[in-house]
Amino acid sequence: MERTRWIFIGILVVVLLIIGGSIVARMVTGGNSPEETDLVLVAPDTITVRVLTALPVEPWVRNAAVAYNATNPTLNGVPVKVEIIPMDGLTALGRWDRNDFGALGPGVTVESLTETEKAALKDFPTVWIPDSRYLVELANASYKERLGRDVFLTDGEYRARPIAISLFTWGIYESRAAVLEQNFGAVSWNIIHDAAVAKGGWPELGGDPSWGFFKLVVPNPNKNAGGLTAMVAAAGEYYKRTDISVADFTDPQFQAWLRELMGSVTDFSSASAYTAEDFALFGYSVGDGGQLLESDLLQNMQGILTRWDDPLKIYYPQYVTWFEFPFTIWVGPETSALEKNAALEFQRFLLSDEQQKAALAYGLRPTNPNVPLDATPESLFVKWKDRGVEMIVPRSDAMRNPDREVLLALLRWFELNVAN
Repeated sequence: MERTRWIFIGILVVVLLIIGGSIVARMVTGGNSPEETDLVLVAPDTITVRVLTALPVEPWVRNAAVAYNATNPTLNGVPVKVEIIPMDGLTALGRWDRNDFGALGPGVTVESLTETEKAALKDFPTVWIPDSRYLVELANASYKERLGRDVFLTDGEYRARPIAISLFTWGIYESRAAVLEQNFGAVSWNIIHDAAVAKGGWPELGGDPSWGFFKLVVPNPNKNAGGLTAMVAAAGEYYKRTDISVADFTDPQFQAWLRELMGSVTDFSSASAYTAEDFALFGYSVGDGGQLLESDLLQNMQGILTRWDDPLKIYYPQYVTWFEFPFTIWVGPETSALEKNAALEFQRFLLSDEQQKAALAYGLRPTNPNVPLDATPESLFVKWKDRGVEMIVPRSDAMRNPDREVLLALLRWFELNVAN
């Protein structure tokens, strides 16, 4: 009987040791939720949300981050700080493709890294706000092929969500626009092409001889994603359809047409990533007009008026292209659950009524349906309405986003035919 009692006590002790070991293991490994893991293992002094941000929305997003940080936000009791890293969408896409940010390889876990390797992940982007959703899709396809899983999601809580919209519009100096409209009709890529190839220059077009030859303004595709978007829009009008393939871009007749068109750009090599700003700073020497992002044109409208005394006129093309600036959270193990959830909180802040109204002062169209374009007196859509701004764009021919093959074909064609 005594022996049985001791055996029972021994079994009870073993069970208690197992339960105690399980509790200790849960404390070390983090229990059920990723958030608990972060707090136990990492216990950060601050949760840092690093946001790669496309250049057209960077001023708005940066000011929003300053306002957000000023509220002293916390998550699970840990202070949160948002950092903004400006980067053109194509530049960021190239860095994702080359894995410059250091995403972990297949089967590699954070726990298996050295302390030096873990420290390197502190600079890994939590969020990417590129110019357009198609850039997210291209980057995700590259990583899915490499890792066998998605790193950017299209559904669920962490899905990519547009935070603002800006269309590509024609911006042309009023003196030049009046001549084109009077002699050729509504501004279009075909009319701009005809103006570009006019051997007699502006006199042949009916303009002032002192204007010289027509000069087109288009962003440099190597520095600004808008350059590729402009060529996609031109192709849409040339073919009169919204879906453009590699075969369309490699057609010799189209290439000849596009080469003539792009050949009227003054100098791609000296252009910066801020094409509309160059337009405002250097005026007619940069060009007579071109297709640029609506928000960039609106932000630089005052500078153009102040420096050149020739107001800009805005026109909306039949084949519409746009950027929707998706807020895209990296879902891999390189960033913690706390960082991902803190990113969601900043996303909600950007989509709030207050911050969407603030976007109007940067010429950005809100994605929050509660905020109209005339929601504030500071709205650039209100300020420059007499310059041709449309509150509701009366077009239905929306260009489809290019796939990777079309994108590469465009860049290669530009390098071979225009850049040099």
